[in-house]
Amino acid sequence: MLTVYKDHLLKGKSARTAPVTDEDKEYIADLWLLTAKPVLYVCNVDEASVNTGNAYVDKVKEAVKDENAGVLVISAQIEAEIAELESFEERQLFLDDLGLTESGVNKLIKAAYKLLNLATYFTAGVQEVRAWTITHGFTAPQAAGVIHTDFEKGFIRAEVIKYDDFVKYNGSEAAIKEAGKLGIEGKTYIVEDGDVMHFRFNV
Repeated sequence: MLTVYKDHLLKGKSARTAPVTDEDKEYIADLWLLTAKPVLYVCNVDEASVNTGNAYVDKVKEAVKDENAGVLVISAQIEAEIAELESFEERQLFLDDLGLTESGVNKLIKAAYKLLNLATYFTAGVQEVRAWTITHGFTAPQAAGVIHTDFEKGFIRAEVIKYDDFVKYNGSEAAIKEAGKLGIEGKTYIVEDGDVMHFRFNV
């Protein structure tokens, strides 16, 4: 299997495009090859091409079609103009006028998270709300361990509020409990993107 990679690399091709199965990729995992890492290509285009792309974007997509890589189209000029707007409402109106649903920065963040198989959960207290980055598939104790290893070691349970419910009830824990939307989850719970969590632990 290593000879397949060697021959492929000697041809000047990336390890991402080697003709191997997912199982075979384990043979080179400990080599940490740069060209085996996931890649996101970002195409900077003019305002007229931001929705549909252009001939150059098409060439990029064709060139990397075998890499299992993401291709994102943004306009740096539009992003610069968005950054100058003061309020969320102004930015939304600006995007609407261009026929866009979100900024390029937001699209870039989402695409990077997807490429790297990442998710976000939140902790919300009286003094602060924080976002924590985890890998998709993390259990509740593993997610708690991102905050502090003691949280994972002494994990008892997690109180979970779904993001949509948190927004619907304006972040009121009392209203969420009254509506029966506060979940009590154990060690096998798989954390979902956007979960708002409070951990109970003992060490």
